[in-house]
Amino acid sequence: MARLKILNNYDSRFVLAPEAKENLFSLLTSEPFLNQIAAQGQCQKVEFTELLFQPVPYSTATPKGMPAEFEPYHASDDYLIINVPPNFMFKAKIMTPSRLCAIYRKIA
Repeated sequence: MARLKILNNYDSRFVLAPEAKENLFSLLTSEPFLNQIAAQGQCQKVEFTELLFQPVPYSTATPKGMPAEFEPYHASDDYLIINVPPNFMFKAKIMTPSRLCAIYRKIA
């Protein structure tokens, strides 16, 4: 039987190489992708906040699976949090971290 390992601390910090960050931001702000996010978020338009975070293991300190400083965005109806598509990560040549989330602000 597998045992669950409780993590008390998880380092979610990361740094993207400037070129990788520029490529990723270009993909995340492309007009077709923004339109897709707006449609899924049932709003007219969205704006990328340039905020990214690495999902973290669920714990008592991080019940939403995200660093605590990003939880206000999760609680707000004015923002959308998406998983960055794996093909975007690949195209931007980002291997570490393996997963990222992006925050968008709803407009109108």
